[in-house]
Amino acid sequence: MADQDEELDLRTLSDEELTEQMWDDLYDGLADEIAEGTKILLERGWQPYEVLTKALVEGMRIVGNDFRDGILFVPEVLLAANAMKTGMTILRPLLAETGAPKMGKMVIGTVKGDIHDIGKNLVSMMMEGAGFEVIDLGINNPVEKYLAAIEEHQPDILGMSALLTTTMPYMKVVIDELKTRGMRDDYVVLVGGAPLNEEFAREVGADAYCRDAAVAVETAKSFMQRRHNQLRAAAG
Repeated sequence: MADQDEELDLRTLSDEELTEQMWDDLYDGLADEIAEGTKILLERGWQPYEVLTKALVEGMRIVGNDFRDGILFVPEVLLAANAMKTGMTILRPLLAETGAPKMGKMVIGTVKGDIHDIGKNLVSMMMEGAGFEVIDLGINNPVEKYLAAIEEHQPDILGMSALLTTTMPYMKVVIDELKTRGMRDDYVVLVGGAPLNEEFAREVGADAYCRDAAVAVETAKSFMQRRHNQLRAAAG
Protein backbone atom coordinates (compact mmCIF):
# COMPACT_ATOMS: atom_id res chain seq x y z
CA MET A 1 0.00 0.00 0.00
CA ALA A 2 2.84 2.37 0.85
CA ASP A 3 3.94 2.51 -2.79
CA GLN A 4 0.52 3.46 -4.11
CA ASP A 5 1.07 7.22 -3.87
CA GLU A 6 4.43 6.95 -5.60
CA GLU A 7 2.81 5.11 -8.50
CA LEU A 8 0.00 7.63 -8.90
CA ASP A 9 -0.15 8.67 -12.55
CA LEU A 10 -1.30 12.29 -12.56
CA ARG A 11 -2.50 11.93 -16.16
CA THR A 12 -5.18 9.44 -15.12
CA LEU A 13 -6.85 12.04 -12.87
CA SER A 14 -9.73 14.26 -13.92
CA ASP A 15 -9.10 18.02 -13.89
CA GLU A 16 -10.78 18.34 -10.50
CA GLU A 17 -8.87 15.40 -9.01
CA LEU A 18 -5.59 16.68 -10.43
CA THR A 19 -6.18 20.16 -8.99
CA GLU A 20 -6.86 18.69 -5.54
CA GLN A 21 -3.81 16.42 -5.86
CA MET A 22 -1.71 19.50 -6.64
CA TRP A 23 -2.95 21.16 -3.45
CA ASP A 24 -1.74 18.07 -1.55
CA ASP A 25 1.56 18.04 -3.43
CA LEU A 26 2.11 21.73 -2.69
CA TYR A 27 1.33 21.08 0.96
CA ASP A 28 3.95 18.32 0.96
CA GLY A 29 6.50 20.44 -0.96
CA LEU A 30 6.71 18.07 -3.94
CA ALA A 31 8.25 20.25 -6.64
CA ASP A 32 8.47 17.65 -9.46
CA GLU A 33 4.81 16.73 -9.07
CA ILE A 34 3.79 20.41 -9.17
CA ALA A 35 5.78 20.94 -12.38
CA GLU A 36 4.17 17.86 -13.93
CA GLY A 37 0.65 18.83 -12.83
CA THR A 38 1.11 22.35 -14.20
CA LYS A 39 2.19 20.98 -17.59
CA ILE A 40 -0.72 18.50 -17.73
CA LEU A 41 -3.32 21.21 -17.05
CA LEU A 42 -1.79 23.43 -19.73
CA GLU A 43 -1.82 20.51 -22.19
CA ARG A 44 -5.51 20.04 -21.40
CA GLY A 45 -6.19 23.58 -22.55
CA TRP A 46 -6.27 25.39 -19.21
CA GLN A 47 -5.37 29.07 -19.39
CA PRO A 48 -2.12 29.92 -17.52
CA TYR A 49 -4.03 32.26 -15.18
CA GLU A 50 -6.53 29.49 -14.43
CA VAL A 51 -3.71 27.09 -13.48
CA LEU A 52 -2.15 29.81 -11.31
CA THR A 53 -5.31 30.69 -9.40
CA LYS A 54 -7.14 27.36 -9.15
CA ALA A 55 -4.19 25.02 -8.62
CA LEU A 56 -1.25 26.98 -7.21
CA VAL A 57 -2.74 30.01 -5.44
CA GLU A 58 -5.53 27.97 -3.89
CA GLY A 59 -2.99 25.37 -2.74
CA MET A 60 -0.81 28.06 -1.16
CA ARG A 61 -3.88 29.57 0.51
CA ILE A 62 -4.40 26.26 2.32
CA VAL A 63 -0.70 26.22 3.29
CA GLY A 64 -0.96 29.85 4.48
CA ASN A 65 -4.01 29.13 6.63
CA ASP A 66 -2.32 26.18 8.33
CA PHE A 67 0.85 28.23 8.85
CA ARG A 68 -1.21 30.99 10.46
CA ASP A 69 -2.96 28.44 12.69
CA GLY A 70 0.31 26.84 13.83
CA ILE A 71 -0.26 23.53 12.03
CA LEU A 72 2.63 24.11 9.60
CA PHE A 73 5.97 25.73 10.41
CA VAL A 74 8.52 27.78 8.48
CA PRO A 75 10.56 24.87 7.01
CA GLU A 76 7.40 23.22 5.63
CA VAL A 77 6.10 26.48 4.20
CA LEU A 78 9.46 27.12 2.51
CA LEU A 79 9.24 23.68 0.91
CA ALA A 80 5.70 24.42 -0.30
CA ALA A 81 6.78 27.82 -1.62
CA ASN A 82 9.72 26.25 -3.47
CA ALA A 83 7.37 23.70 -5.04
CA MET A 84 5.12 26.58 -6.07
CA LYS A 85 8.13 28.22 -7.73
CA THR A 86 8.58 25.26 -10.08
CA GLY A 87 5.04 25.80 -11.30
CA MET A 88 5.58 29.56 -11.54
CA THR A 89 8.72 29.04 -13.66
CA ILE A 90 6.54 27.31 -16.26
CA LEU A 91 3.65 29.78 -15.98
CA ARG A 92 5.46 33.11 -15.74
CA PRO A 93 6.38 33.53 -19.44
CA LEU A 94 2.90 32.35 -20.47
CA LEU A 95 1.23 34.77 -18.04
CA ALA A 96 3.31 37.61 -19.48
CA GLU A 97 2.21 36.65 -23.02
CA THR A 98 -1.48 36.49 -22.13
CA GLY A 99 -1.39 39.70 -20.07
CA ALA A 100 -3.05 37.91 -17.16
CA PRO A 101 -4.34 40.10 -14.34
CA LYS A 102 -2.22 40.37 -11.21
CA MET A 103 -3.40 40.88 -7.65
CA GLY A 104 -0.93 43.75 -7.42
CA LYS A 105 2.77 44.52 -7.34
CA MET A 106 5.08 44.62 -4.33
CA VAL A 107 8.64 45.81 -3.76
CA ILE A 108 10.11 44.18 -0.64
CA GLY A 109 13.49 44.20 1.09
CA THR A 110 15.26 43.97 4.45
CA VAL A 111 16.37 47.41 5.67
CA LYS A 112 19.88 48.84 5.82
CA GLY A 113 22.17 47.21 8.39
CA ASP A 114 20.09 44.03 8.56
CA ILE A 115 21.07 40.81 6.78
CA HIS A 116 18.20 38.57 7.92
CA ASP A 117 16.04 37.31 5.12
CA ILE A 118 14.21 34.06 5.96
CA GLY A 119 11.03 35.87 7.00
CA LYS A 120 11.25 38.24 4.04
CA ASN A 121 11.83 35.35 1.63
CA LEU A 122 8.80 33.60 3.02
CA VAL A 123 6.67 36.71 2.52
CA SER A 124 7.98 37.08 -1.06
CA MET A 125 7.13 33.49 -1.91
CA MET A 126 3.72 33.56 -0.24
CA MET A 127 2.85 36.86 -1.95
CA GLU A 128 3.86 35.42 -5.30
CA GLY A 129 1.84 32.35 -4.40
CA ALA A 130 -1.18 34.61 -3.88
CA GLY A 131 -0.83 36.08 -7.38
CA PHE A 132 1.21 39.21 -6.65
CA GLU A 133 4.18 40.29 -8.73
CA VAL A 134 7.09 40.59 -6.28
CA ILE A 135 10.34 42.49 -6.70
CA ASP A 136 12.65 41.28 -3.92
CA LEU A 137 15.55 43.66 -3.19
CA GLY A 138 17.29 41.27 -0.81
CA ILE A 139 19.03 42.45 2.36
CA ASN A 140 20.72 45.61 3.69
CA ASN A 141 18.77 48.14 1.62
CA PRO A 142 19.46 51.87 2.01
CA VAL A 143 16.67 54.36 1.33
CA GLU A 144 18.11 55.07 -2.15
CA LYS A 145 17.62 51.47 -3.21
CA TYR A 146 13.97 51.44 -2.12
CA LEU A 147 13.36 54.72 -3.96
CA ALA A 148 15.04 53.48 -7.15
CA ALA A 149 12.96 50.28 -7.08
CA ILE A 150 9.74 52.22 -6.47
CA GLU A 151 10.53 54.52 -9.37
CA GLU A 152 11.40 51.66 -11.70
CA HIS A 153 8.60 49.23 -10.83
CA GLN A 154 5.75 51.52 -9.67
CA PRO A 155 4.46 49.01 -7.10
CA ASP A 156 1.22 49.12 -5.15
CA ILE A 157 2.93 47.95 -1.97
CA LEU A 158 6.28 48.58 -0.29
CA GLY A 159 7.33 45.91 2.21
CA MET A 160 10.15 46.37 4.71
CA SER A 161 11.59 43.78 7.05
CA ALA A 162 13.91 44.02 10.08
CA LEU A 163 14.97 41.45 12.64
CA LEU A 164 17.18 43.65 14.82
CA THR A 165 16.01 46.33 17.24
CA THR A 166 18.92 48.46 16.01
CA THR A 167 17.73 48.38 12.37
CA MET A 168 13.99 48.82 13.03
CA PRO A 169 14.20 52.66 13.15
CA TYR A 170 15.52 52.70 9.58
CA MET A 171 11.99 51.97 8.40
CA LYS A 172 11.05 55.46 9.55
CA VAL A 173 13.93 56.92 7.50
CA VAL A 174 12.45 55.37 4.34
CA ILE A 175 8.87 56.42 5.14
CA ASP A 176 9.95 59.96 6.04
CA GLU A 177 11.79 60.24 2.72
CA LEU A 178 8.63 59.17 0.90
CA LYS A 179 6.74 61.88 2.80
CA THR A 180 9.37 64.49 1.94
CA ARG A 181 9.00 63.65 -1.74
CA GLY A 182 5.20 63.74 -1.54
CA MET A 183 5.00 60.05 -2.47
CA ARG A 184 3.90 58.46 0.79
CA ASP A 185 0.20 58.23 -0.07
CA ASP A 186 0.92 56.54 -3.40
CA TYR A 187 1.92 53.26 -1.75
CA VAL A 188 0.71 50.85 0.91
CA VAL A 189 3.64 50.38 3.31
CA LEU A 190 3.75 47.06 5.19
CA VAL A 191 6.40 46.29 7.82
CA GLY A 192 7.36 43.07 9.55
CA GLY A 193 9.98 41.27 11.61
CA ALA A 194 10.23 39.60 15.00
CA PRO A 195 10.90 42.69 17.21
CA LEU A 196 8.17 44.84 15.60
CA ASN A 197 4.60 45.33 16.73
CA GLU A 198 1.50 47.28 15.68
CA GLU A 199 2.37 50.26 17.87
CA PHE A 200 5.80 50.56 16.24
CA ALA A 201 4.24 50.38 12.77
CA ARG A 202 1.90 53.26 13.69
CA GLU A 203 4.76 55.32 15.13
CA VAL A 204 6.90 55.07 11.99
CA GLY A 205 3.93 55.80 9.72
CA ALA A 206 3.43 52.39 8.10
CA ASP A 207 -0.02 51.25 6.98
CA ALA A 208 0.19 47.93 8.81
CA TYR A 209 2.38 45.53 10.77
CA CYS A 210 2.38 41.95 9.50
CA ARG A 211 3.14 39.34 12.13
CA ASP A 212 4.03 36.65 9.57
CA ALA A 213 3.83 35.78 5.89
CA ALA A 214 0.22 34.55 6.03
CA VAL A 215 -0.88 37.82 7.65
CA ALA A 216 1.13 39.78 5.08
CA VAL A 217 -0.79 38.12 2.24
CA GLU A 218 -4.18 38.72 3.89
CA THR A 219 -3.28 42.35 4.65
CA ALA A 220 -2.01 43.01 1.13
CA LYS A 221 -5.14 41.48 -0.40
CA SER A 222 -7.44 43.60 1.77
CA PHE A 223 -5.56 46.81 0.88
CA MET A 224 -5.70 45.94 -2.82
CA GLN A 225 -9.43 45.22 -2.56
CA ARG A 226 -9.94 48.57 -0.87
CA ARG A 227 -7.93 50.30 -3.58
CA HIS A 228 -9.94 48.61 -6.36
CA ASN A 229 -13.18 49.65 -4.66
CA GLN A 230 -11.97 53.25 -4.39
CA LEU A 231 -11.00 53.29 -8.07
CA ARG A 232 -14.35 51.83 -9.02
CA ALA A 233 -16.18 54.43 -6.92
CA ALA A 234 -14.11 57.23 -8.47
CA ALA A 235 -14.81 55.93 -11.97
CA GLY A 236 -18.51 55.58 -11.22
